[in-house]
Amino acid sequence: MSTKRMGNNAQNPFYDTPEKPPHIHEKTAGVPLRFQQQDFSQILRGTLPERALFTKGTGAYGTFTVTNDITKYTSANIFSSVGKICRIFARFSDFKSEKGSADTNRDSRGFALKFYTEDGIWDLVGSNSPVFFIKEPAKFPEFVKTQQRSPVTNLKSATNMWNFCCAHPETLHQLLMYFSGRGTPKGFRHMHGYGSHTYSMINAENERVWVKYHIKTQQGIKNLVPTQAAQLKSTHPDFAQEDFINALQNEDFPKWTLYIQVMTEEQAKEFRWNPFDVTKVWFYDEFPLIEVGEIELNEIPGDYQLNIEEAAFSPANFVEGLGLSPDPVLQARIATYAEAQQYRLGRHANLLEVNRCPFSAEKVKSEKNSQKARHFSKFENEDSYPESAYSENEDDHFTQPGLFYTKALQDYDRVELVRNIIEAMNEISGPQRAEIINRQICHFFRANIELGMKIAMGLQINIDANMMNHAGS
Repeated sequence: MSTKRMGNNAQNPFYDTPEKPPHIHEKTAGVPLRFQQQDFSQILRGTLPERALFTKGTGAYGTFTVTNDITKYTSANIFSSVGKICRIFARFSDFKSEKGSADTNRDSRGFALKFYTEDGIWDLVGSNSPVFFIKEPAKFPEFVKTQQRSPVTNLKSATNMWNFCCAHPETLHQLLMYFSGRGTPKGFRHMHGYGSHTYSMINAENERVWVKYHIKTQQGIKNLVPTQAAQLKSTHPDFAQEDFINALQNEDFPKWTLYIQVMTEEQAKEFRWNPFDVTKVWFYDEFPLIEVGEIELNEIPGDYQLNIEEAAFSPANFVEGLGLSPDPVLQARIATYAEAQQYRLGRHANLLEVNRCPFSAEKVKSEKNSQKARHFSKFENEDSYPESAYSENEDDHFTQPGLFYTKALQDYDRVELVRNIIEAMNEISGPQRAEIINRQICHFFRANIELGMKIAMGLQINIDANMMNHAGS
């Protein structure tokens, strides 16, 4: 039976003839035809399924060095002595990014750290913001859908995002940070990182305190104005990654300082807000920063696929002396990360080199590490801090956003914030446009009247008495 030829030997050596069936392990006319099946398989299977969130990112190895004694708060061996060094891995990413998207887009940035301690893996899975959009895990799927493409049009929708935010005022604090300069950092080296959630530390006497982690850049905060971000989007869509890798190649190793805020259990009971509410911060004047150590990133991974892409982080990975909190969003993350990683990397993701504890075979499996850590103290299964105990100001979603606007931002920051919000809200469309805008402006008014007025004026919205009454309530 004759087969169709395609070109000649020189043009295409992989063709069939009636006389000679194809054998890819032969040579014809001196042209090598050996085709290694594993090479082809590597091409086909060389990429992993993308992360559902934080898809585009970069990372590096480095060190964490203890610079201050915090053993009165924790018995974790990683902090046992000043000067102690621990190898770490860091991954930076964009929250709603896609593989081909620009990393200068306005977005929340992932800031994840993996500590290879002698007691196992400790993952601090944070972002460049001290707060998050929601505080109830049941709302997370709905929120994520507003950040993704429509299943009908395959387009992203500003209307969906604002429709969610106006219906959930607890998003306001993060929303203001998102539309400030923090939403467009000038690369990963020039942004702070935060654990965001409340965690716990337990000392040798089995005494517990609540903590928040802060990772402050030593390179100084630098943000992109919208025009800069837009220009880089077209000319250097990988700007943040290029900036980071170039710094490491030039041995300009980026550094951060790790701090904690500490709240005792007695202080937690008297705190004005729920201390486990991830939409709230603890004020520095009440709970000052305590230095812990220095982070330096100084090693570019030898293989992006085997390190950056195969890296798997989870809040469930922690060691003795460290712990979690009743924060419901944190608890939900613990329950869901393993499933996401199993889908993306397989059942044994914790055995991959980047995720493996290097100290002993007994401590390789991060699941075992976290299980041990969760069961070592008297606080296991304790329900001393039910959420109902903090219901007095549970619906106060406006005081802290108002303070962020008036205290944390400078005059030029406030101008930029208002401009960014107006531009974003002008993209709202459809029959619900007026309703969405009016509801959201009411939230801005309740946080700060000046903020509400400037946004309303920019959107050419007439302010009625009803809206002003909401602002004063």
